Amino acid sequence: MRKSKISETEIFNLLKEGETGISVDDVCRKYGISRSAYYKFKAKYGGMQISDLKRLKELEKENKRLKQMYADVSLEYRIVKDILEKKIT
Repeated sequence: MRKSKISETEIFNLLKEGETGISVDDVCRKYGISRSAYYKFKAKYGGMQISDLKRLKELEKENKRLKQMYADVSLEYRIVKDILEKKIT
């Protein structure tokens, strides 16, 4: 996944500006993002605090690590299974 050009603190700042009444177009122009990017950020980060974001990032990192572990174990299982099938036949 491509990393955003905008940091998390900037995302929170632009969402706060959008909530204060500044038009979405003005906020998007100020930060150099599209309207769709603004609404994606709002859907993902809307209503969060900075501490919530840190916890979300930790969970995403742990989830990535667990998926990699599962992939490694699954690959090892398939290799052992193939070896055993070749020995039997």
